[in-house]
Formats: sequence, C-alpha cells, structure tokens
Amino acid sequence: MTAIALGADHAGFPLKEDLKAWLIGRGYDVVDCGTQSPEPVDYPDFAALVASAVTTGKASRGVLVCGSGLGMSMAANKVAGIRAAACADAYTARLSREHNDANVLALGARITARDAAVEILETWLGAAFAGGRHTPRVAKLGALDRAHGEHDAPAR
Repeated sequence: MTAIALGADHAGFPLKEDLKAWLIGRGYDVVDCGTQSPEPVDYPDFAALVASAVTTGKASRGVLVCGSGLGMSMAANKVAGIRAAACADAYTARLSREHNDANVLALGARITARDAAVEILETWLGAAFAGGRHTPRVAKLGALDRAHGEHDAPAR
C-alpha cells in the first residue's frame, strides 16, 4: 500500500498520533517525521521533513498537523514540487485532489475535531486528480516553482 508521511508540531501532535493509528489500521505504510511529543517545536522543521519525504519518493503523499493547518501549509508550499492544501472539511479536501493534485494535506488540530479530521483525510486519500482542464493549471504551479527557485521572501 501507499506510504504516507506524517508530521506535526506540538499543537498537532495528539491528532497526528490518532491519524497515524487510523492509517496503519487501514494498511498504509506511515513515515512518521515527528514531532514525537507535545513539547514546543517549530512547525517549519516538520513541514520540511514531510515535504522532503514526498518530493524524494519516500512517501507518495504527506499529512501535516499544526494548530490551524495554515503555518504547515505555508511552510510546505515553499518546497518545489509540493502542493499543500489546508483543508477544514471534506469538500475542500476532495477538490484539493481533484482540481489541484494536492500532494500534502494540512489540518488544524485546534479547529478540527478528530472524527472530522479522519473524514477529511479519508476523503483526501480517496480522491484522484481529475486531469483535463486542471492539468495545465497544475503545470503552471510547477512552472512557478521553477521560475522562482527557493521562494525566499524579500527582507522587511
């Protein structure tokens, strides 16, 4: 079965552990990129580990969990080849796969109950890229990666 990379910061740690158990129970191989406790950590470090697992082929998709899902998705999207989507419901999760070919799902542990997170994850894993009219748009995302290199923000 498909390998899924998981990562979380301290706020997302308990939900990551729940999702890990759910994935293993359904036969998925899990690449646990941490964190391994609720001790404070910096979310970009774990977003980078999951993004690397996906871009190197160690995992086919990744799941990130922080308080809101926003920081993790922003950090992961700095990595060329990653299309991370912060999703708060099954509808946006499905569309992120069908229309955007998202390869990383970001969830917010402080805003998403465990059962809702499982539903979002299950929907996301079950959805496929629709192709067609969406293919050139996703290709343009890849072109942005290539055109803008490391995505460094200007100094403030």
